[in-house]
Amino acid sequence: MGLKVVSSAIISFSLLLLLASTAKAQSNGVFDVTKYGGKEDITEALNNAWKDGCASMNPSKVLIPSGTYSLRQVTLAGPCKAAIELQVDGILKAPVDPNHFSGGHWVDFSHVDQLTLSGSGTFDGQGNVAWSKSTCSKDKNCEGFPMNIRFDFITNGLVRDITTRDSKNFHVNVLECKNLTFQHFTVTAPAQSINTDGIHIGRSIGIYIIDSKIGTGDDCISVGDGTEELHVTGVTCGPGHGISVGNLYGGDASNMHFEDIVMNNVQNPVVVDQEYCPWNQCSLKAPSKVKISDVSFKNIRGTSATPVVVKLACSSGIPCEKVELTDINLVYSGSDGHAKSQCSNVKPIISGIMSASGC
Repeated sequence: MGLKVVSSAIISFSLLLLLASTAKAQSNGVFDVTKYGGKEDITEALNNAWKDGCASMNPSKVLIPSGTYSLRQVTLAGPCKAAIELQVDGILKAPVDPNHFSGGHWVDFSHVDQLTLSGSGTFDGQGNVAWSKSTCSKDKNCEGFPMNIRFDFITNGLVRDITTRDSKNFHVNVLECKNLTFQHFTVTAPAQSINTDGIHIGRSIGIYIIDSKIGTGDDCISVGDGTEELHVTGVTCGPGHGISVGNLYGGDASNMHFEDIVMNNVQNPVVVDQEYCPWNQCSLKAPSKVKISDVSFKNIRGTSATPVVVKLACSSGIPCEKVELTDINLVYSGSDGHAKSQCSNVKPIISGIMSASGC
């Protein structure tokens, strides 16, 4: 009988310590990773803070304070009991060696409703070593290195004020998301970095990219199959390859409108190229089966580093339809200053200013 009483006392005391520890770890719904033992490497601390925040019945915030931290591969998954925010004010550094990762990501947010990723912090992928090992510029079947951040199956999300730097692969991949906004978002990588797309989007609906700056060695924003209601406003791209729509192997690409864009010494400012064949690793014997229609380019102005400022090379099998060119005022910055346009398998509707002859 006495032994049972002692056991109960120990259990009660342990429970009291656990409750006290949890209370210390969170205050007013804020779960600070440094209160979970996170100092230099915060991987386990972040995992534990996220689990507690995700289990909260009230809106919660997981906080990574100012400082520099190592972070190994991590998946921050839901579903959560309520809205959750990860506020990153520190600099997070990924492992340098790409062999330290399994799968295609460094940080993955998965199956979360009402997610906010905020703060003045940086996700530093430390991709220099990986770029030197990459064969992706020559081999379409190259080994894929980890992306800095993945958003998979996120609904009603907001990413604001965050920076992603020097990813080993794409900086951000958005897959099967709905109503996700990027605002005051910064992507930075040198022009020579390989395959470092800023934001890649696929099979998602309602993606908004607003007032952001994206500079990479590849596409600023790349759009894959199944993307609907993508809105890009107030975004500065460069260095990089601009906004690209591709990897569409069949079906339709329609209702795409590019308006009020300023080009600053850009190569190939306006391009529709259904004969695109990177690194000569594809066959052009069969025409593209993608139908392009209802596409407009309006109020596109500035300077071009190449004489052909508009190139519309559509499929010989399925010509483009309803393509509009309105107020295209692009000047070739070369010696003669004469801008040209080229069109094949399309009859664009041209109105307003058209500075490039040819189409």
